[in-house]
Amino acid sequence: MKELLEYLARELVDHPDAVEVTEVQDDRGLLLRLKVDPEDMGKVIGRGGRTARAIRTVVKAAAVRAGVHAAVEIVED
Repeated sequence: MKELLEYLARELVDHPDAVEVTEVQDDRGLLLRLKVDPEDMGKVIGRGGRTARAIRTVVKAAAVRAGVHAAVEIVED
């Protein structure tokens, strides 16, 4: 899941080297925290949150296929 999220985020942003994904295992499953360059935050979130919703949908579908529960959180630094 981590690799998929990194790939999706790197393809969207202008500063792909600044993309960081951390995995946190919690009681509900896998939590993926995505951190990008502040200038790229708008590209990852998208107009009205559409891009962020699409990223979460793709990661969730891949997680279901793998038999795990995963959630994506976009964090600011």
